[in-house]
Amino acid sequence: MLKEEEDPQFMTRLSLFNSPLLLGFEQFEQAIDRISKTADGYPPYNVEQLGENRLRITLAVAGFTDDDLSVQIEENQLVIKGRQADDQSRVYLHRGIAARQFQRSFVLAEGIEVSNASLDRGLLHIDLERPLIDPQVRTIKIVTQDRAEGEGPVIEGIRSEEQK
Repeated sequence: MLKEEEDPQFMTRLSLFNSPLLLGFEQFEQAIDRISKTADGYPPYNVEQLGENRLRITLAVAGFTDDDLSVQIEENQLVIKGRQADDQSRVYLHRGIAARQFQRSFVLAEGIEVSNASLDRGLLHIDLERPLIDPQVRTIKIVTQDRAEGEGPVIEGIRSEEQK
């Protein structure tokens, strides 16, 4: 018989964000949960760096047409969905290639934009880029209020008794 700590039904999920010092990180924990639920390994993908501020995600989607695929951004997630219609008119003697659907999600860092999506020979390429933002420097003028001697402070637009 298994001890309580060895029995899988008694296993509790450990969270990185369980500390009382990390309040307000529930969104990150939910994002991690969503990613782990959709991580079944299909379709396989690569992430490659094309330049200093450019990435490409390539998914192997053989058998899918551009009409079967959708690429969307939901909040801070890139969501790729594939759905193939099952052709009922065909009679299969052996069916090893299933018409299956998938959903693959990627959490995007702040400022990342999708610049292009293309389908080429069964590979879906999604190009991401972080645009360079030139820092804008603004000079703020400092205004001083010089008071003449003998003038008292002005409070809420009313002069003190000394100034009358």
